[in-house]
Amino acid sequence: MKMLLAFAGGFGLALSVVTPAADTQSVKELTDVRGSIVFRTYCMLCHGPNADGKGRAAKNLKPPPANLTISVVSDEYKEAIIRGGGEAMGRSPFMPPWGQELTEEQIKDVIAYLQTIKVGNAAYRKGKADSR
Repeated sequence: MKMLLAFAGGFGLALSVVTPAADTQSVKELTDVRGSIVFRTYCMLCHGPNADGKGRAAKNLKPPPANLTISVVSDEYKEAIIRGGGEAMGRSPFMPPWGQELTEEQIKDVIAYLQTIKVGNAAYRKGKADSR
């Protein structure tokens, strides 16, 4: 990333020059980080730290939570189930509706994060291989 140095009132002020591609990457990274925080705060207890449906509470839930690393449902479906809960979608009544709890941004961020942890995602596969 290129840096531009400007002087204001005798103090050096560094301004970064960001290309559109770098800016898009930065936004994506921030979205993924925010999404992982939402996931860990709201979803991990049931879906597990690896999003594989094996959270601490999963053993008490019938049906068990979904394995989100292999989920093939659309982002629109994910948004609907996050907002309305499992029962509203004909799924487990144990999946709570988060629509009143989470902001629009949080819902979008967690959906973006779920894309990064899919088994078919090359970065996810690399991370899993590196963690063994």
